[in-house]
Amino acid sequence: MATRVEPIHIPSVVGLFNPIARRLLKFGALLGPNALITVRGRKSGLPRTTPVALVELQGKRWVIGTFGETNWVRNLRASGEATLSMGRRQEQVKASELTTDERTAFFRDVIGPYVRRLRIGPLLLSVLGAKDILEDPAGAAERRPVFELDAAA
Repeated sequence: MATRVEPIHIPSVVGLFNPIARRLLKFGALLGPNALITVRGRKSGLPRTTPVALVELQGKRWVIGTFGETNWVRNLRASGEATLSMGRRQEQVKASELTTDERTAFFRDVIGPYVRRLRIGPLLLSVLGAKDILEDPAGAAERRPVFELDAAA
């Protein structure tokens, strides 16, 4: 289900970090729970690759549009499928966007407890401008899309 979310200011460090992260992740360098997602452009049809935080918990996988309506989010929403790359390993995935209510529950019941267990989890969300995920899951769900990923058949 396509859901439009409010725009979010992207910290300037992201623009500097993404090209570096893309290169490191391509070679398999460990950068936390990050992966590369390649999605066909909704207008150009060309493959577009960007680093994303891959959340793997409870036997499921998700990607969060931490910065809201970015191009990779719009492209994934339009195509519903992507290639997930972690080092040399690639996997075709199907993506299902969570509804606002599902995102609220996800932030409150899955991400919140997980991030709070990590030493730097709350600090990392704060640096990314995403501390609302912990403080106001319903508000975060209005601004941050989430896609559940399943292996493509």
